[in-house]
Amino acid sequence: MTSAANRIELRVQRLPHGANLQLPAYQSELAAGLDLLAAVPADAPVTLAPGGRALIPTGIAIALPRGFEGQIRPRSGLALRHGVTVLNAPGTIDADYRGEVQVILVNLGLNQFTVERGARIAQLVIAATMQAVVCDVASLDETTRGDGGFGSTGAGRE
Repeated sequence: MTSAANRIELRVQRLPHGANLQLPAYQSELAAGLDLLAAVPADAPVTLAPGGRALIPTGIAIALPRGFEGQIRPRSGLALRHGVTVLNAPGTIDADYRGEVQVILVNLGLNQFTVERGARIAQLVIAATMQAVVCDVASLDETTRGDGGFGSTGAGRE
């Protein structure tokens, strides 16, 4: 059961080239991400060659409340079946951004992939954010891990 405590208002403006597309929507009751649709012209789909990338418009702009961000994430089905993913995943939409939501898609697959109007291309996850107060210090507190980097806590370290 979903409560009002875990909901925020997401104001969405349809842009002229996205006017007849559905608004972002959750595809199941407990889905974390809203599906974003491609607002490319119906008569001019975008074809991604293997290794190619493109900035795909969604035809919407959003207004997030202060203290929240939008995270643009890949759709697992596109990644699995076609090797198509979001290049800068997760992409971040800041609460003060009011421009069009766009998605950088990349084709990591072996075959070309065509993005058609209305295709579900990515997910938008709304997440709470915090801003840090940056403090310049002479040293940091010590931990068991210390400065151990990549793989330092994994198998084979024993």
